[in-house]
Amino acid sequence: MDAERASPASAQADQADVSVALCTRNGARYLPAQVASICTQDLLPCEIVLSDDDSSDDSVAVVERVLADHGLAGRIPLTVMRNRPPLGVTRNFEQAITACRGALIALCDQDDVWHPGRLRRMVAEFERRPDLLLLHSDARLVDGDLKPLGQTLLQALETRPGELADIAAGRAFAALMHRNLVTGATTVLRRRLLDTALPICPLWVHDEWLATVGAAIGEVDLLPEPLMDYRQHGNNQIGAQRMTLRQKIDKALGERGDKYAHRVRRSEALMDFLRGLGERVPPWVLELAQGKLDHFRFRAGLPRWRVARVLPIAWQAARGRYARFDRGLPAILQDLFERA
Repeated sequence: MDAERASPASAQADQADVSVALCTRNGARYLPAQVASICTQDLLPCEIVLSDDDSSDDSVAVVERVLADHGLAGRIPLTVMRNRPPLGVTRNFEQAITACRGALIALCDQDDVWHPGRLRRMVAEFERRPDLLLLHSDARLVDGDLKPLGQTLLQALETRPGELADIAAGRAFAALMHRNLVTGATTVLRRRLLDTALPICPLWVHDEWLATVGAAIGEVDLLPEPLMDYRQHGNNQIGAQRMTLRQKIDKALGERGDKYAHRVRRSEALMDFLRGLGERVPPWVLELAQGKLDHFRFRAGLPRWRVARVLPIAWQAARGRYARFDRGLPAILQDLFERA
């Protein structure tokens, strides 16, 4: 995609009440393609809110230049915030989305590329479904030069039919209590979700928190088609690559550390938050959130000695807790073999 050449169609494109929350940090190499893919949508956003996390390159200038090259410097207002010192990924996005004024907000990483028609496709779902709070999609995985890697994001995550069935049935919260499947770069959300979801819990990543809160109080859905190219270039702050068998084995044989205690604290924070919302949260959501918390407490409390873990793990597996609240067999093997 040529970021230097303005598309004649972009000047005639429709415009929607959608803000783009674009977060950058030393992204000048990749930003031309990303911003150009926004400028050449057949449905343009109403603004771009750029939150730059202390870049040492000319990331901000690149965004300004590409907008100007496409003749959109005035038509798509650009708000720029510069963070010194840097805020980090989650706080940077929180700052950007808080400043957005559109009825819909598209989360945007600096190094991806939107497919043509992506914004119109997602906006149409929100227009058709007034109760939809957050929508995410699949993405094509590409390398740093945008060469396809032969799989999609959902394939890399090894998404299971049951997870997709839960989401399609309006039970996205159940899928999220199994594990997170929402990648922020693929996400558009209603601004009114922020009235409940902000501030983002400091124990959580922004996209997972927004999706979990949205699924607890309303509708969250997934479009199974890839609507963007998601770069995997080795410098991603958060990426997605399918784990090799060797990596899975290494993970199962690694050290337990304090990660389960951290997951307990995350789940406790979520439970406190959901209880505070009162009747806005259905009983089945609270039941699942409590089940997830109980499962993490179980994993955090497993005995130091591996042989002593066998019977409690077998009992937990027989109750279906690993299947409902975790990754099933891989999590069982991890609990059996991890070093204390």
